[in-house]
This record gives sequence, structure tokens and C-alpha cells, in this order.
Amino acid sequence: MQDSGQYWCSATNAVGAAEIPILLVVKVPVSKPYVTFSESSPLEGTAVWIRCDLEKGTGPIKYIWEQRNWDGMDRTVAKGNLTLVHLAKVTRNHTGWYRCTINNDVNQQQSDWMWLDVIYGPDMPSIYVVPSSVSEQGSSALEKEAISFLCQAASNPASQYVWFYNNSQVFVGSQLTIPSILRQQAGYYTCLAQNTYLKSSSRKTITLTVYYPPDGTPSCTILPDNNYTDLALWCSWEGGVPQASLSWSSLPTGKDGQGSSRVSLIQRGPDTANNSVFVCHGSHVSLNKPTSCSTRAWFPSGEPQCFAYATRSNEYLMLSCFWEGGSPRALLWWASSTGDIQGKSEENANILVLRSSATYSGKAFVCHAQHPLLVGSKTCSLKLEAPVLVTQRSVVSVYEGSDIQLTCILRANYPTTDITWYNNLKQRVVDMPKKYLLQRAAAWSNLTVREADGLQDSGQYWCSATNAVGGAEIPILLVVKRYPMPPNVTISKIMYSSHQRSDIDLEWVTKTEGDLTGFIIEHSWLPQSMRRENSTIAWQTAATLQPDIRSFKIGGLDPAGLYTFRIKAVNHRTIGHPSQPKTPADPPFSAYPAVVGAALVGMIVAAAASVLLFMCIVRNRNNSPRLHDLIYGMQHSQSREEINLPEDEAAGRDEGRH
Repeated sequence: MQDSGQYWCSATNAVGAAEIPILLVVKVPVSKPYVTFSESSPLEGTAVWIRCDLEKGTGPIKYIWEQRNWDGMDRTVAKGNLTLVHLAKVTRNHTGWYRCTINNDVNQQQSDWMWLDVIYGPDMPSIYVVPSSVSEQGSSALEKEAISFLCQAASNPASQYVWFYNNSQVFVGSQLTIPSILRQQAGYYTCLAQNTYLKSSSRKTITLTVYYPPDGTPSCTILPDNNYTDLALWCSWEGGVPQASLSWSSLPTGKDGQGSSRVSLIQRGPDTANNSVFVCHGSHVSLNKPTSCSTRAWFPSGEPQCFAYATRSNEYLMLSCFWEGGSPRALLWWASSTGDIQGKSEENANILVLRSSATYSGKAFVCHAQHPLLVGSKTCSLKLEAPVLVTQRSVVSVYEGSDIQLTCILRANYPTTDITWYNNLKQRVVDMPKKYLLQRAAAWSNLTVREADGLQDSGQYWCSATNAVGGAEIPILLVVKRYPMPPNVTISKIMYSSHQRSDIDLEWVTKTEGDLTGFIIEHSWLPQSMRRENSTIAWQTAATLQPDIRSFKIGGLDPAGLYTFRIKAVNHRTIGHPSQPKTPADPPFSAYPAVVGAALVGMIVAAAASVLLFMCIVRNRNNSPRLHDLIYGMQHSQSREEINLPEDEAAGRDEGRH
């Protein structure tokens, strides 16, 4: 580009000079262009600018704008020397790929394709039903055929579809398929198309009619007519499309009846014999052969039956009357005891619904039954009664730990109801085998309280019954008594059995001979290291004994521990006051027998020693005269008493011989 401009060619000779200008034009090739949008995802109906830019190129430059649609075909949108294309109001048709082609005298370049996404919709949906036939009422299909509903609504981004059947959501997606359409699925089908980007929606509803042949065979019925004096012969075969054709066969009266779907004929009651049979023939275009039904006029047997019952919450009272059998069916209606008609007349069965009220208690209602072949009417009646409860005992007492049975009897009650029990906390009682046991029958109920407890089970219990015409409840007072307090106990002896202090002997007495079922021996124990004056005593059960025992030996004690014992008398569940705690005493000192024995042995030994000493002195008195004289005195003493000892006699004889 710097070399562009005017160049001069000059020549000179002797004659003169000349020059000519030469213009040099340097042209630059165009670079690859690129496309930009003022809005790449515009809403339908808004304005959009499309720009084609390039970095270099010598003009003049020509522009060609192209669009490629969904079908893949390219078309020229605009041509010229302008770099901008203005779309004043874009439509969905402007959606597609765009590029620009530029050229100058040197070369030609094309931009990359750029996507313009026009946001719109959804439009009103279109619904296609396959297979289907269209009628004034809407689309139709044959029963048990597979049917598909296809919903399409133009939208960008693509629509989200939700199907509704009779205002209930049934499917999400554009195509709803029912493998086997049923007659119950006829109705309104609505397709809701949603544009989640724009948060907009549209919907369309179609009516689907399901065509099906009549079910089964024709149905024959005999109905009363003319105030139950004549018979109306009815033949129907409903439900088919198109309607079936029906006809009664020739009757004794010579009358014939024909029609579609339904056909009727009046037959006089007095002219009709009991158990007369009538035949109705039916035909349909979809059937290969006709079909028929028959009916018979006969008198119902038995008597009308009536009874009353209530809804579960006793909100409504229902009086039901039946007179089953017979053809045609009997007409039933309710009346009060005064003859006032109650409710409407119904055939075969009549249920009179009344709002529950105590004003009906004690009142009677009569059900009347009328049949065309019957002169006059038959009746049955019932009397409503509010529950009346009685009990054998209104106050029941029992000792603790025993089972007690409370009885409630339903003396009057119609309609029937159950008996409900409430405990002393006014809580409804249910079967809890460990605590409560319920036994029921039609007119009574028993509540058994297991192992009665004075603190938990004493109080007012309630027997309740409620029906649609009233209610009743009676209280039963349960008194759980404690057994009499057992007599007080006094420990009469408590002593260690030996100096090893491992066993004790315990004896006790009762102050009176009151009721008791046993004794409980308790002890507390503290090791030597834990003894102190204000130690807390923790009592433990050492033994549980029979009531006839008054002494007991307890072993296995720790000699180093400090033990304290007490005894309590027990009368079933009633525990008496504990005895005064006592500590075992040591056994008495047993040295006296040993000392006495030792003294006796010493005396015997001393006596024996003295005797031996005396005998020795006597035998050896010559060798120890002084000792002899000292003990026995002088021999010639006048006052000495002679001792006639064998030793002395022997000694005297010896001395005479010498």
C-alpha cells in the first residue's frame, strides 16, 4: 500500500524534453470475514442486526448474505456493498445458519456459518390420533385397539409436553400410547405444550369416544306397572355402538315389541300365570348370529327382612329392608309407627338413611313390601333402642397381685354396638395380655386386670357403649387393697458361731401372730477400712424365708467386715417395719472348764506325790529319823497315836529278832 501513487516517466534530448504520468494502484486481497449478531437468540418479533466484518481488503467490496434452513438448502438473503443487514421483525423462519461472502478485484472470501436462534412458541398444539375416525363429538376408536395420541406444537426451544386425562396428569412426552383402549378410558384428553425458556404454554383438548359392542347378551326384566297391577316386560342390551336391535317373541295377547337397545311391553298381571316365561331376541351387526334372553314371572317367597345399622362413626343411622327373590322385584318403602312415609320407595331393597339422633330411641319403623302378583302388602318392623348397660358389681375390691374381672352387660341395644372399656386414667383399653385381657360376646364384655397394683390400678373404670340413637356408660370402682401389715419383728439372738467370725446364728420373735407369708433378712457390710461413725447404710437381702422359721444360720461372711442385720416380716406384697438393726456379738470366753480340769489334775498329782513321799519316809525312817520325827513326832510320845501300818508291824518284828 505504501507504493501506491503517481509515478513519472521523463525523457530529454537535444531537441527537447517530454514526460508521462503512470498511476500505480496496489490492491489488497480481502481477509476472511466473520459474522456477528446484535442478538444471537432473539425473541420472535424483535429487530436483529447482522454484521459482516473483515480486517483488510481493498474496496470496493461486495457482500452476499446467505441463509441455510433446516432443510439444508441455502438461499441468498441480501446483496450489496453494505456490511449490515437489518431484520426489523424476525420470525421463526429466520432461524438458521448465516454467512457472508465478500469479494473485491483481487479475491473472494467466505465467513464461517453462524447460528441465529429465534425463540418463539409454543403455538397451539395439534393432536393426531392414530387410528381414529373423526365425528362431531370428536375422535373415536374401537375398544381394545392400540391407540396413539401425538401432540405437536411449534416452539423454540422445543416444547415439553404433558398429557392430562379428565384433568388428571397421566403422561409426560409428545406421544401418549395406550396399548389397549378400554371404554372406561373415553373422555377428554388434553395436551399441554410448555416453552421452559419463555415460561409460556398452550393447550388443546380433544374428546375421545370409545366404540365397543354390547357386553354379554340381552337382559330381560319384568317390572311392575300401573301401581303394581300390571307387568312391564323390559328387554335391554345397552352399551353397544351402534345400538343393538331387540324384539319380544309373540305373546299370548298377540302383542309384539321391537326396538333398539331397549324395548318394553305391558302385560296385564291378572292375565299372567305364575312362572310364565318370556323371550327377547337381540341382534347386532358385529355378531354372526342373534342371541336371546328369557325371564319368568314368579312370586317372591318368604317374608320381608329388615334391620338397622350405623356408620362406623355413628354419624348416620341406616335402616335396611330386603325382600329377595321374585320377578318382578317387590317395591319396598319405610314408614313410621304412625304411618308417615319415610324416604323413597325402592325395589327389592330399601335403605333409609337418617342422621343419628337420640330422639329415635324407643321409636318403631315399619317396612312395607308390595308385589304385582300380591293382593295387599307385607310388612316387617324394628324398634330402635339406645344402649342400656348394667353391671353385676359397681364396686370391686381385690388384694394386690391378684387378677380381677370387671363385667359389663348390654341389656338393651339396637342397632348393635360394641362395648368399650376405659381404665382409671380414662384411656381406652386394648388387649394387652400382660396387663389387660378383654373377653367379648354379643351382650357382655369382661375386662380382666392382671396382677392388680394398688398405686397404678385403683380407681374408676368405665364401661361404655354408643350406637346411632344414644349412648350409655357406667362406672365400676376398682379398689385394690393392700394385705394387712405383718407383725413387727425383734431379733432375740445374733451371735457369731465361732471366733473365726464367718458364720452367725440368728434368732427372732414376732410381737403378735398377725398375717405373714415370710421373712426377709437384710444385712449391711462395711470393710474395716471404710468404717466411720456417719456411714450410710446400704441394705442388701441376705435371705428370704418361710413364715414358720424363727432361726437361721448365715455363712460366708468376711471376718474383716462390720455387719449389721435386720429382719422384716412380709404378708404377700405388704412389707412390715424392719426390726432394730443389730450387730453380731462374739461367742463367750470358754477357759473355765480348762482351768477346773487343770486344777483337778494338779490336785491328783499332788496327792499322789504326798502319798509316795510319806511311804518313802516311813520306809526309810532309820536313815532319816529327824525327818520322820518331824513329820510323825517322837515315837515314845505319850500323846502319839499309834499307826497300824503294815510297814510298822514289819519293822517291829525285825527289831525283836535283833
